[in-house]
Amino acid sequence: MTDINLIAAILFALALVHTFATKRFERLADRHPRHAGLFHFFAEVEVVFGLWALVLIVAMAIVSGGEQAIGYAESRTYTEPLFVFVIMVVAASKPVLESIRALIAALARMTPLRTALMRVWLCLALVPLIGSLITEPAAMTLAALMLGPQIFRQDQGMPEWLKYGALGVLFVNVSIGGTLTSFAAPPVLMVASTWSWDSAFMATSFGWKCAIAVVINATVICYVMRRHILDEHDAPAPDRIPVWVSAIHLAFLACVVAFAHHPVIFIGLFMFFIGFSKAYEQYQNPLILKEGLLVGFFLAGLVVLGGMQQWWLQPIVSSLEPTALFFGATALTAITDNAALTYLGSLIEGMSDQAKYMLVAGAVAGGGLTVIANAPNPAGVALLREGFNDESIGVGGLLLGALAPTAVAMLALFFL
Repeated sequence: MTDINLIAAILFALALVHTFATKRFERLADRHPRHAGLFHFFAEVEVVFGLWALVLIVAMAIVSGGEQAIGYAESRTYTEPLFVFVIMVVAASKPVLESIRALIAALARMTPLRTALMRVWLCLALVPLIGSLITEPAAMTLAALMLGPQIFRQDQGMPEWLKYGALGVLFVNVSIGGTLTSFAAPPVLMVASTWSWDSAFMATSFGWKCAIAVVINATVICYVMRRHILDEHDAPAPDRIPVWVSAIHLAFLACVVAFAHHPVIFIGLFMFFIGFSKAYEQYQNPLILKEGLLVGFFLAGLVVLGGMQQWWLQPIVSSLEPTALFFGATALTAITDNAALTYLGSLIEGMSDQAKYMLVAGAVAGGGLTVIANAPNPAGVALLREGFNDESIGVGGLLLGALAPTAVAMLALFFL
């Protein structure tokens, strides 16, 4: 352990404390209007890790020199933050969103239950499972945008605790819903190549178990919320978008997913996407560039801060027996990104097949416990926080809301 490693661990702990204190900063903004702008800035969950990553780089420059600090920052891989930013903006574009919304509405009308209730259920069950094809960040973006008007609204009368329960189910289901393939869930992607896990292996070892947990979680929360989910009798008809425009947007989405590991390609595609959206802006809503950038900033900060935590995380992972590793990974995921956790596991030589399974199972099961537990979670926070009191999501509320669906995921992955 070096001085800078210790400093990095302390700063990481302070960043975690900061995430739990965001609600307090919102209240301080109300009490001290003169400095409200600064307090609102500190209350942005997406800002937290980027802010403390900057502190780390400055501390590294002081302790080890400027060249060392710059070298470390440039040595990190920022593909995931860039990809999440791009996929959020593309998935949230009006033609893509309306295409998925139309599919959900059509499926909901085919069932004998209330259409509004079924739309919510499909957003919490089907869309997270579709994340196995379009990646988890895209699934989170689409689900959040469709659920927002129905559940996460301050004028609807939905109790705050139920909102946190629904948010917990959404985060957990997205985390486990991407396990039907080997490329959609960040923690799976970190180990798939090293351990030779293909999509067939994922579907038979993880996917079907997670699908059962997803359905149970969505069904239970929808049953609890059923009296608060109102029918939209007077919902305005969406503007008609030409089929060819929607098809081109969906093609952009598919290409970005296909080249998710090649930032030069998907950033180039994104430039063309922006140009196309501008050319046919009559069929567009404003792109969510601000929200996407904030989420990318959050994840980039997590990459910088998390990269200095290997010295204490990896010994813990390598010392645990398979069963303890399952529960330990679930707990550690709450305070670290689950992809970083499985990546550290992939560096350990001689892990048994059982230990590998338990590590990944725990990592995906715990992916909904906190904002930092899974890469798509900051996207959900950015898109849904206005529906909560103080227009911010309390980390403690999210943790409590995610406990029950996390337990369901753990039972499915451990016993089935």
